[in-house]
Parts: sequence; C-alpha cells; structure tokens
Amino acid sequence: MPQLDTSTWFITILSMLLTLYIIMQLKVSKHMYFQNPEPTTMKATKHMTPWSTKWTKIYSPLSLPQR
Repeated sequence: MPQLDTSTWFITILSMLLTLYIIMQLKVSKHMYFQNPEPTTMKATKHMTPWSTKWTKIYSPLSLPQR
C-alpha cells in the first residue's frame, strides 16, 4: 500500500495562509471608513396601539372567588 506523500503540505498551507492574509488586507484597505464618527441623537417615536388607551385587568386563576 503506497504511503501518502506529505512533503508538499507545509508549503501548500503556508502559501494558502499568506494568500488569505493578502486578500483580507486588500479588502480592509479598500473599505471606506467615516473620518469623524459622531453619535447621532435618535428621536423616540410613540406608537399608538389599541390597547394602550384601554384599562384592562388580568385576573389570575388563583385570585378568583372560590365556589
């Protein structure tokens, strides 16, 4: 049974990692970042829902009168 030749694995993995590193560096270098990021103030919007204007009471089964 022939043996698996692993002599080229090191250079293959090393070249793959180097290529991935270069590709990632190129992608990051082409990304446009904001020059001066500042926080923006967000306005809170009030959503009107049908149940927000009604008063409802939720009865727990344990608080109902016993028969």
